[in-house]
Amino acid sequence: MAAHEMHDVVVVGGGPAGLALALGLAARGISTALVTGPERNVDHRTTALLEGSVRILDDFGVWSRLAASTAPLRDMRIADATRRLVRAPEVTFRSAEIGLEAFGYNIENDALRLGLLAAALEQPRLHVARTSVTRVEVDDTAATVELAEGAPLRARLVVGADGRGSLVRAAAGIGMRTHAYPQVAFTATVRHTRPHEEISTEFHTESGPFTLVPLPGDRSSIVCVVSEREAIRLMGLSEADLSRELEARAGSILGRFTVEPGRGAFPLAAETAETLVAPRIALVAEAAHIMPPIGAQGLNLGLRDVAELVALVDRAAALGEDVGGAELLARYDRARRSDIEGRMRAVDVLNRSLLSDFLPIQSMRGFGLYLLDRVGPLRRAVMRLGIGERAA
Repeated sequence: MAAHEMHDVVVVGGGPAGLALALGLAARGISTALVTGPERNVDHRTTALLEGSVRILDDFGVWSRLAASTAPLRDMRIADATRRLVRAPEVTFRSAEIGLEAFGYNIENDALRLGLLAAALEQPRLHVARTSVTRVEVDDTAATVELAEGAPLRARLVVGADGRGSLVRAAAGIGMRTHAYPQVAFTATVRHTRPHEEISTEFHTESGPFTLVPLPGDRSSIVCVVSEREAIRLMGLSEADLSRELEARAGSILGRFTVEPGRGAFPLAAETAETLVAPRIALVAEAAHIMPPIGAQGLNLGLRDVAELVALVDRAAALGEDVGGAELLARYDRARRSDIEGRMRAVDVLNRSLLSDFLPIQSMRGFGLYLLDRVGPLRRAVMRLGIGERAA
């Protein structure tokens, strides 16, 4: 289809969520255009794709080309590394207990994005514009997306998958509710001398979680939530000193560490769009919600947005309905709102419980983990919720 013709959907944003959405729509025969945005810098971070996200990507026909670049997360261990009076017991969640081979799979962000981009470029039913959006205008029947290069795109629906600085969201006049935390997520990748055995370990510390997530081979990604001052110190360490520091924080459970190039620091904040929709516009992933990197919920939440929107558009198209109409958009907003708000609250409560020096809160956190360790049905329900399923 030529770029100037009417599409059903234009997806704005070439990150994993936008790419997955465009691929999912095109695979169902929906006339779709994707505007990838500007070229991206190297991203040394990783993403843990939980089981629900793996099913979504498999349904869209792209998981098989990503799987070889991933490491399974067979078990997840939580250990209390605080020095407080009340300490929680260590708890290990095993995927086999809920009938899974793994809770999910960890993949480097560039491998994920480039794999999805390659699939998009090979999809004959998908028009890909490798440029940026300059303006979005909406009328009663369609939306027009003006580009930095090339002819404008017209569509019944425009989806903003263009991240935290979303131009689509701004064009729709949708505001964000924001809460900034007094923490920074320091990220790095390390090689280690002992195998991780496909176990992800999360140490709870007074400043936030310190998490080791397996990568292929004897490598792991690290997310270390610390104060801004501490993040600045870590960023300034030599590779040798940082390797020793992170190894010590991990209690040497994976042996000697060697830090790879590409450390980063990202201020923690929680942001939620006031609404997920506007006339002819829908928001997904970080254009709609931004979560702290705690509990591996961020992109997984975004992919559930994607799956819901693909299902709604596919159903509307099959019935001959307007894929960008008010009724479809209202259904999408209702369907996603409770999941987003519930996950936001859960991550906020966990983070605040780690920061609090209030003894009753420490006791409640410890008792909660004790119950998860001892009560099988509760533990299994929490594991299912964690991967994006219903509790039972």
